[in-house]
Amino acid sequence: MYPPPADAEQRRAVAPVICYPTRTLPRPDLDLYRTARKTAQKISEVLVAPRDAATFTVTAGQFFRISSVEGPQVGDLNLWNAADLSGRFYSGKTRALHGTHLTTGERMWSAFPHLRPMATIVEDTLDWYGIDAFGGSVHDVIGTRCDPYTGNLLAGTQYHHCCHSNLTRALADHLGCSVAEAEPHVHDVLNVFMCTGFTRDTGQYFMKASPVRPGDHLEFFAEIDLLGALSACPGGDCSAEHSSDTAACHPLLVEVFAPSDGALAGWAQPQVSGYDRSHGR
Repeated sequence: MYPPPADAEQRRAVAPVICYPTRTLPRPDLDLYRTARKTAQKISEVLVAPRDAATFTVTAGQFFRISSVEGPQVGDLNLWNAADLSGRFYSGKTRALHGTHLTTGERMWSAFPHLRPMATIVEDTLDWYGIDAFGGSVHDVIGTRCDPYTGNLLAGTQYHHCCHSNLTRALADHLGCSVAEAEPHVHDVLNVFMCTGFTRDTGQYFMKASPVRPGDHLEFFAEIDLLGALSACPGGDCSAEHSSDTAACHPLLVEVFAPSDGALAGWAQPQVSGYDRSHGR
């Protein structure tokens, strides 16, 4: 390690600057969404089995809810534009705009060149958790997803029921294609209900037991037509490990609700980015 310079403390004391001030970021009309939600009726549901994944579809203007139903369980969520899989969730830009963990009023944004809201969180029963003494919080967009490649790298394993593989199988089944064709579409996730942060001493990504309990839910408003895939993580509540069959795991429930006609008067789907894509040429 290099010795610190004489002005080391002065350099460390420089105040931070927010990279992406969001004062001009378009705001969702939560009052409109909540009013529309009151009239909504459930139109479909899917129960995601432990250590597996399932797909679901949501039409723009509908709501979908992810719920804990039997025991503490975290889930890994992928979203795509139902008509164009290149319009997929962009966790990195979502993190840059909203922070490391998402809650009510914040949005899941799509990848370039689209960069538009895909879904808006309208209800979060774990919003009371905040940030704990370890720097942990819930619903993160910092972790990638548990995957067989990292497991093989670190432990030489061939484990097939991690979230990456679960999402790959579910998407392949939905598209009617091979896992090799589906895998490139699987992307970094919203870690629903997962409690995570970074250690203060080493800056390492950590997980701890999720505060989720049966009845807790995270609910979204679909800003565009969506294809979703949700994996019930093999880590269960992620209190000890993932990518193994050791943890107690539970199913997750996805429900879709459609509001009554006219309940969203004045609302329109967000447009794709207005950048001209010339890139200086």
